[in-house]
Amino acid sequence: MKDDKNKGALDALTRLTQVIAARAGSRDAGSYTVKLLQNAPLLPAKKLAEEAVELALAAVSQDKAAVTSEAADVLYHLLVLLQSAGVSLDEVCRLLAAREGVSGLEEKAGRDK
Repeated sequence: MKDDKNKGALDALTRLTQVIAARAGSRDAGSYTVKLLQNAPLLPAKKLAEEAVELALAAVSQDKAAVTSEAADVLYHLLVLLQSAGVSLDEVCRLLAAREGVSGLEEKAGRDK
């Protein structure tokens, strides 16, 4: 059952990625996504940083509803930033898969500086 829940979550991220990609080709002045992408990379990076801080604060306060809401905002802004950088969610997931089974400390120590 857990895999079914994860599949639904991944499907939602895939759909959101597709919407963001479609908006990248739009000039809809009423679209927040379009506004972010037109002001890339600075605005998407700034908004992602703001949302990440809000998520961290929600986690420290142990407010599950706030963590859930802020995490959704972080994921959205991350996907917008990835779109603006020309990096696909698939590329990120492939890198994560390649890191499976590797200690986080070892992986970080092995990165090029």
